[in-house]
Amino acid sequence: MTSEKEPKTENPSEKPRGVKRKPRIFDQSSKMKDVLYEIRGPVAAEAERMELDGHRILKLNTGNPAIFGFDAPDVIMRDMIAALPTSQGYSTSKGILAARRAIVTRYEVIDGFPDFDVDDVFLGNGVSELITMTTQALLDDGDEVLIPAPDYPLWTAATSLAGGTPVHYLCDEEDEWNPSIEDIRSKVTERTKAIVVINPNNPTGAVYPRKVLQQIVDIAREHQLLILADEIYDRILYDDAEHISIASLAPDLLCITYNGLSKAYRVAGYRSGWMVLTGPKSHAHGFIEGLELLAGTRLCPNVPAQHGIQVALGGRQSIYELTCEGGRLLKQRNIAYEKLNSIPGVSCVKPMGALYAFPRLDPEVYDIKDDTQLMLDILKKEKILMVQGTGFNWPHPDHFRVVTLPWASQLENALDRLEHFLSAYRH
Repeated sequence: MTSEKEPKTENPSEKPRGVKRKPRIFDQSSKMKDVLYEIRGPVAAEAERMELDGHRILKLNTGNPAIFGFDAPDVIMRDMIAALPTSQGYSTSKGILAARRAIVTRYEVIDGFPDFDVDDVFLGNGVSELITMTTQALLDDGDEVLIPAPDYPLWTAATSLAGGTPVHYLCDEEDEWNPSIEDIRSKVTERTKAIVVINPNNPTGAVYPRKVLQQIVDIAREHQLLILADEIYDRILYDDAEHISIASLAPDLLCITYNGLSKAYRVAGYRSGWMVLTGPKSHAHGFIEGLELLAGTRLCPNVPAQHGIQVALGGRQSIYELTCEGGRLLKQRNIAYEKLNSIPGVSCVKPMGALYAFPRLDPEVYDIKDDTQLMLDILKKEKILMVQGTGFNWPHPDHFRVVTLPWASQLENALDRLEHFLSAYRH
């Protein structure tokens, strides 16, 4: 008896010789639809190409102090180097205990700041990582987060990537770039879960007064919103500006305060940040467990950089020597403010904190339809890299951000070249 052979089945992965398979297309995830980070976007990419061709580009797109001669305090680097032999393994997920204790001590001296302990502190690879962790742990699809316009664009991107909906409230240029309380109120819905407050503000340099912060707290209290306080520039203040931590006005509300070493201690490349949870937590166990889970999945923050925190916070605060009268940062802020306002058709609110100016181009003088193209044109003509206002989720193509970190002579030269360039754009 002969057995019948089973018919040979065709393997779809096998193709006759000479027949090319159509390549699978790997498209961008739909989660990226509303993600924007123009600070390192297409204009910056063009600047990199130009550098490869031999051009020297003045990079005014990132707040990166080290490249403009702002050295980190020696004690931070010495402490990190000394700790390297004991930094080869993982730390605990939230970070080393000595650093978290130093952070608790830092906030104990801030008037009215709510009490918290080391378990309420999470260390991160920069504040950026902690922002992303927060939105991932907090948001369900369609949950809304109130974010300032203009904003630091990571907040909008992180909200979108987590499935949330960023809702931008306006900051009022005619009121020193303070948040519009009326606009905030009008944009709260049943899906609003949190409000972001960036103070001092990036990109505008605004430092918010107590009255405005108290009004924001009142809205958060009324609608039971989580307050997300981005305060990375809290020690970079000019003139008589006073920084008030919003958590100090909201001891009865859950608030997360973000900060780190990148700006005030000039070590952006070390990626050393933290977030502090204050206020009642009994109603947020699930959210906090989510933060702890995400902290564990990334294993731990950068261990050598953690060792820089204790000595940085406990040592001499050299940032004040840069922002006081005669200090380099104050001098450069003044140059940027004065030079920008001297350009016909350009106006700029005086920055009271941070490392940026956010000037406006008068539409009656400059007919700008595409501010990205404007930045590209400036880059190609003047070899200056800046970021357009729409890159900070500002709704109109009439602003751009200037980093005020270059040496005074370098900054003056750059703004003179900018004035020359803009003269050809006027009506």
